[in-house]
Amino acid sequence: MKKILVVLLFIIFSSCSVTDDIPRIQTAFLPIESVSMPDAYRINQTYTISLVYNKPSTCHTFNGIYSHVNGNENTIAIVSDVHTNNNCQEIITEAEASFDFEPTELGTYIFKFWHGENTINNVNEDVYLDYEIEVVE
Repeated sequence: MKKILVVLLFIIFSSCSVTDDIPRIQTAFLPIESVSMPDAYRINQTYTISLVYNKPSTCHTFNGIYSHVNGNENTIAIVSDVHTNNNCQEIITEAEASFDFEPTELGTYIFKFWHGENTINNVNEDVYLDYEIEVVE
């Protein structure tokens, strides 16, 4: 009985194989190249913030905008799906994305748009495009 079970398990596990036909997707941040936003905001009004970024290959597709809020500081990045088993062409394509922002409190809001990484002494450090925006009544 044990021999039959071992043979059956061997057949089941040996018949399953991973092929290159299965789509493989990784997620990556893409650097924001420029930002278009108003210089000042009024409380409880909605504003559109436009972002320009570069897609480095035909395997990169837009997946959304990452936003992390910590008090009055908002860190923003472009999220991309990277299809790793396609025949990718390295072509830099400029793309745009936008999101709406509605300030709910008076004061200064800080926006940090992820612009990439710098390597200093073998350590990767994030680089941001920083904006301070004043919210008035």
